[in-house]
Amino acid sequence: MIKTFILGILLGIAVAAGVLYAVPVVDQYREASIISVAPNGGNTEIFYINVPSDRVMSGGHDQAVLPPGLEWPDDDILGSVSTEIFKIRNARDSVIGVAARTSAREGDVPVLDWIVHLPARGSIYVNMNPVAGEGGYRVGEIRAGSRELAGMTGRMTERWLSDESAVPDAPAGRIELAARYIAKQEELAE
Repeated sequence: MIKTFILGILLGIAVAAGVLYAVPVVDQYREASIISVAPNGGNTEIFYINVPSDRVMSGGHDQAVLPPGLEWPDDDILGSVSTEIFKIRNARDSVIGVAARTSAREGDVPVLDWIVHLPARGSIYVNMNPVAGEGGYRVGEIRAGSRELAGMTGRMTERWLSDESAVPDAPAGRIELAARYIAKQEELAE
């Protein structure tokens, strides 16, 4: 009787493992990436954020909070921190992920960071110069990545594109994020 019970448990585990292997629990849809080869090496990918329609959450210590009813933590350490979460789109205007922009001050030094998450591909963390340069571009370094973006370095730029059209219900403008990925040298040596 005990042998039959143990055999039943082992067979049940084997069948469950076989079913999970044959029918994956999570099969995320992956929008085809629109990546171009950069002239001097690496790959370039451009993301867009329609403002205000793609803003999911916005908050800060002395700022209006979106969505209404969201409570921003009342902690002194978060006094200079503000955060926005957005849906991000590709050049075909398909939503392909989410991004979070966080700004803060460390003393007199402003800090601006982006985290871009592409569900079927991974995430990148970018530390950006908060002061815009020529043409309104902010430039940042890709500091870390996960999954297929783990072996990448490079840069990402941010710029604001105002909507000049007279189309009703058009967004106020777009944030353009252009990421340039370069494989890490130790990855290439292997």
